[in-house]
Amino acid sequence: MTSPTDTDLPQNAHAGDAKGSWIGSSVLRKEDSRHLRASGRFVADIRIPGLQDVAFLRSPMAHARLLGVTAPEGAEDRVFALADLGPLNDLPAGPELDAFRMAPYPPLAGDKVRYVGQPIAACIGKDRASAEDIAEETIPDLEELGCVVDAVAALAPDAPRLHDDWPDNAFIRAPIRAGETDALANAPVRVTRSLRMSRQATVSLEGRGVVAYWDNRAEELVVHLSTQGPHVMRHGLAQVLELRESQIRVIAPDVGGGFGGKNRLTPEEVAVAALALRLKRPLRWIEDRNEHLLASVHAREHIYDLTLCGDTDGRLIGISGSLHVDAGAYALWPTGAFMEASMAARNLTGPYRMQALDIETFTVATNKPPMGPYRGVARPGACFAIERMVDEFAQEIGQDPIEVRRRNLLTSEELPHKTQGGMTLDSGDYPAALEKALSMIDVPALRRRQKEGEPDGRRIGLGVAIYTEQSGHGTAEWTKRKARVVPGFESATLRAHSDGSVDLFVGILNHGQGLETTLAQIAATELGLDPAEITVRHGDTGISPFGFGTFASRSIVFSGGAVAKAARTVAAKARRIAGHLLQVSPDTVTLQGGLLCAGNASIPFAEVARAATVRPEFLPLGEPPLLEATETYEPADSSGVFSYGAHAVAIAVEPETGAVEILDYVVAEDCGVIINPMIVDGQILGGVAQGLGTALFEELVYDPETGQPLATTFGDYMVACAPEIPDIRIAHLMTPAAVTEYGVRGMGEGRAIAPPAVIGNALSDAFAGATFLETPFTPRRVSNAIAATPDGAGS
Repeated sequence: MTSPTDTDLPQNAHAGDAKGSWIGSSVLRKEDSRHLRASGRFVADIRIPGLQDVAFLRSPMAHARLLGVTAPEGAEDRVFALADLGPLNDLPAGPELDAFRMAPYPPLAGDKVRYVGQPIAACIGKDRASAEDIAEETIPDLEELGCVVDAVAALAPDAPRLHDDWPDNAFIRAPIRAGETDALANAPVRVTRSLRMSRQATVSLEGRGVVAYWDNRAEELVVHLSTQGPHVMRHGLAQVLELRESQIRVIAPDVGGGFGGKNRLTPEEVAVAALALRLKRPLRWIEDRNEHLLASVHAREHIYDLTLCGDTDGRLIGISGSLHVDAGAYALWPTGAFMEASMAARNLTGPYRMQALDIETFTVATNKPPMGPYRGVARPGACFAIERMVDEFAQEIGQDPIEVRRRNLLTSEELPHKTQGGMTLDSGDYPAALEKALSMIDVPALRRRQKEGEPDGRRIGLGVAIYTEQSGHGTAEWTKRKARVVPGFESATLRAHSDGSVDLFVGILNHGQGLETTLAQIAATELGLDPAEITVRHGDTGISPFGFGTFASRSIVFSGGAVAKAARTVAAKARRIAGHLLQVSPDTVTLQGGLLCAGNASIPFAEVARAATVRPEFLPLGEPPLLEATETYEPADSSGVFSYGAHAVAIAVEPETGAVEILDYVVAEDCGVIINPMIVDGQILGGVAQGLGTALFEELVYDPETGQPLATTFGDYMVACAPEIPDIRIAHLMTPAAVTEYGVRGMGEGRAIAPPAVIGNALSDAFAGATFLETPFTPRRVSNAIAATPDGAGS
């Protein structure tokens, strides 16, 4: 998989520019060295004397009353049910809205089990194998109940009720309605379709994992956790375990990916921590792949019934309809699944001019594992829905989908623009992104190839899709969402040592994004140092400043801003000290190349740091010792800044088998000013790969009668691997954001948003008249859709 890049940024792999700036340099990732040497340290690598393993007895039924648990003879003291964990508090998960129905998610099942795989009992053994043996011999007493695994059917009056005190199975019903909704009913063209995005697992390279023990010396519960937000997880654990936060230390060592799935507190983690606290012995649980597919955080499953309204000239008026989100049996702390439906509905207008939006949303409980965030959170579904609907609308009126987009895209002159979904698209050039993608894929040549036909009988399709990605949103946006935890800022502590080396402590977490490198580049730019001299430390609540973690495309905006502020504070103090030592005004001192310079005179940064630490007699009168600072940061506008882009793809499809080959894939994107182009390109490649998994391969299927999962191994659950990922060509537009440090925008999720839409549009282009409205587009679905056309081959 390669990524030829069209960009105006320097592709310098080694040094900053002549002014000492490392912004825009493709510095090699600092964190790669330890992983290439197999020197990384993950949760499974943690060794504590006396460590024992936990395996979970999991429910074999989708819905049943739990009447009791019988431990195997001789192992009664090694099997623990919910009542054995000690006093625990419920964690209210979901928005602070009276209309949202709470569903406390116990660490082990209480009166009921509500999905296959729900933990019922924790079994402890000297190693994982013996713990699993005990779990296999432990017998749950279950009284099976009727189940429901379809989000629409779950709202029927006679549907089995998951939570006995609820009037039906809806967590919440909420309308999203804005603009001139009367114009929808009177629109000259109304195109109605039903679309579905299927359920997925998050499938990070490393599964979940936890090691917990009580530290008698520090009198604290130490929890090594594979998580995206250690400080927030500590906050949740303190609530559920009835401990002070100062009594809990959460350490996230190296984390092998998260994608959102490790940004929620899950029952196994609470159960292991509770048992370690009660038993005062070190315990470990490492998730295996079967457990991950069976009972980890699930994502995506959306059902859209939409009508796109416009006129015969191809102008869009608005969109109406309904959205059902299958949230599973419980709400995960802290936000629950409410945000999924709201974000999807609010993003349905895309980057287009729309007069009205009228969507009924339903967040529904079913007998499946809970839904959580996953790369793109709701926007892959929204993008799939609106971009497929635009193509369907264009077919309905007999126009080219590309021309319909050109007619309706917001222009740069119209930005900032507040959409009918309440999202403020801040700046950029959406038409330019579209034209760039089209020029890269060479549409005229592709159309000629389509007309000539393929010698092997395959059909060629061209797909285009445009996405937006809200990033860097803080207090204003999360307060609007009624979040229980409001991630409104990030913090950073920068500390220079006596030899001039620098430690940078941050509250976010690096789990594959290259943040140890990009944050070092920011600090190095402000201090006139080399990034190699800056060590970025994170993931330990015992040493790092408070932060909310890495998610929602926020880290480079928030943490990058905090690092810049802390580095500038330190730089200002360093200039004062250097001015005193050089006998010049601090205002004349600059930092560059490891030196503080004033005219022809200079002094090494290390000498300034030495004066500030071990030689305080060299400091200016009244200047306190130490060379460090802690700063927090939130953008001036905390509603978020938007990255965006256009994807275009050429595919070849075999009509009888439904096999899809990607011939060419291009991305024209805008994430503002780029700190490290090589890392950004890597994030784009990874995002597209995951998006192609959504589009073509990944699906968690359930038996409709029994609720049994039918994809519990990688033999049944297909992911995109190296042979399935095409060469991806990338172009960068780079419109600086107005309200962030350096003009950066977040970009970690966006490239996973568009692939389902662009592949669906390419299939529709190849086989006009066939219906491609459900992901993933497996060979069977594709061939069935083609066969269902009047001539059985697509027109």
